[in-house]
Amino acid sequence: MLLTDSHCHLDADEFNNNLKLLLTNCMEQNIHQIIVPSISPNNWQKVLTLCASASLSNSPLLYACLGIHPWFLKNLTDANLQELSQRVETNKKNIIAIGEAGIDGVIAKEQDNLRQQQHFFDYQLSLAAQHDLPIIVHHRRSHPEVISLLKKANLNRAGIIHAFSGSYQQACQYIDLGFKLGIGGTITYSRAVKTIKTIKKIPSSSIVLETDAPSMPLFGHQNEINYPLRLIDVFNCLLTIRAEPAEQLADIIENTVKNLFKLS
Repeated sequence: MLLTDSHCHLDADEFNNNLKLLLTNCMEQNIHQIIVPSISPNNWQKVLTLCASASLSNSPLLYACLGIHPWFLKNLTDANLQELSQRVETNKKNIIAIGEAGIDGVIAKEQDNLRQQQHFFDYQLSLAAQHDLPIIVHHRRSHPEVISLLKKANLNRAGIIHAFSGSYQQACQYIDLGFKLGIGGTITYSRAVKTIKTIKKIPSSSIVLETDAPSMPLFGHQNEINYPLRLIDVFNCLLTIRAEPAEQLADIIENTVKNLFKLS
């Protein structure tokens, strides 16, 4: 079985010292593709360089995304959005999505910047539409705001709702808009009853796997650095929730990733 980590921040400093060994171990565990979203202008080039260099070594295929995360908007202006647009135009052949972008309700309250978040997210949705790219969507306590802008954007290729946690009704709203749901460590926590029940009911073709490494540690590994190798544990947990046999479910998820990102 082959697996894809659809959301992993491999460029993070936590991986600097052991990245080569980590990627080799991923290959040995049949994690053959890793999608690397960027989060701010500060790491666009690092993500692009990392993903370009991986094809030269014993590594999973690494795919870059360019975007601006809602946590990192302080001191950013429309000039940064224009820079993003230029970067996307220049690197169209080197990226497979826009993102990570979205709205974070917790940060919006702390920094009183909901309008700025909406503006940056709306711009990146327009950029995805302009280049016919999917988008990787961050959400936290912001389903109404996110869904409203997604409906307005009406993207042809939609994208992924990263780290989905929510009700079945919310899941269906995203799925009806063409989006896939990123399933990661959340489902390893027994307290995530609502999300687990939702994942059990949705179509298997709406699921993609992710770790969000080095963040979002799985149950039993709290306060530890998360690694893309934990994707195996996420998948095994998913098997306890879903009815499909392992190979069938893996094949469905891989086909979803391939079609969404137009991978060969």
